[in-house]
Amino acid sequence: MKTVLLLAAALVLAGCAASKYRSSNRDYKKQVKGFAKLLREYPVEDSAGLPYAPEWVGTTNFGMRRPNFVVIHHTAQNSCDQTLKTFTLARTQVSAHYVICRNGTVFHLLNDLLRAHHAGVGRWGNDTDINSSSIGIEIDNNGTEPFTAEQLASLDLLLGRLKRAYNIPVANFVGHSDIAPGRKVDPSKNFPWSDLAKNGYGLWYDTTAVQLPVDFNPMQALRIIGYDIRKPEAAIGSFKLHYLPQDTTRVIADAEKKILFSLQQQSQ
Repeated sequence: MKTVLLLAAALVLAGCAASKYRSSNRDYKKQVKGFAKLLREYPVEDSAGLPYAPEWVGTTNFGMRRPNFVVIHHTAQNSCDQTLKTFTLARTQVSAHYVICRNGTVFHLLNDLLRAHHAGVGRWGNDTDINSSSIGIEIDNNGTEPFTAEQLASLDLLLGRLKRAYNIPVANFVGHSDIAPGRKVDPSKNFPWSDLAKNGYGLWYDTTAVQLPVDFNPMQALRIIGYDIRKPEAAIGSFKLHYLPQDTTRVIADAEKKILFSLQQQSQ
């Protein structure tokens, strides 16, 4: 009898804990149902007046859109609870697919095939709508502290799953600061990009055998890698934040040129 009572109490506590986001979870399901209705709609409501054929013919050759980028952020907040609250309030208009807490716990907030509001105004290569082509991962970190071993272990597992599931290219694992030079600095100078690159998530450089061409153009290399170079100093700053986080200057010396050439060769 005692065991049954303890089990019942545990279930009640679990239900209380789960009810914290009951309202936002209900709203999530409502929105997903709305999208499902749109997928079933034919003809679409905004196409009135088109000379549709009398018989509908549906193609059998199609699939869901797949993400092609992963963008890594830090939350710039003080706890997972604070971030989850931010992402479950409609008025904030911000979200991500995943949040990784300090203890390594992973919250999967949004289906990978749906569009989150995490990137904002940004660009990588010729892609100017990063939200539509990417998965956003937020790591619980205020921006000044090191990332925990538990977080990085969970991130490694998550990136591996995403890479396998969607065949995401090595070069397309980037940071928020990479896609929004001068506007964003996350996931901060403390993020271990070189460790991720060793596991196949993002590019890293090797300058041991680099011989720079006489006509090497460092800004052109930044563009080829993916950076938006319309504001050159901002692009250089984001590049250094990713690859040379201790260097806060906005100039490119010979050593940085070799790094850029190495990355350019991998991007072509």
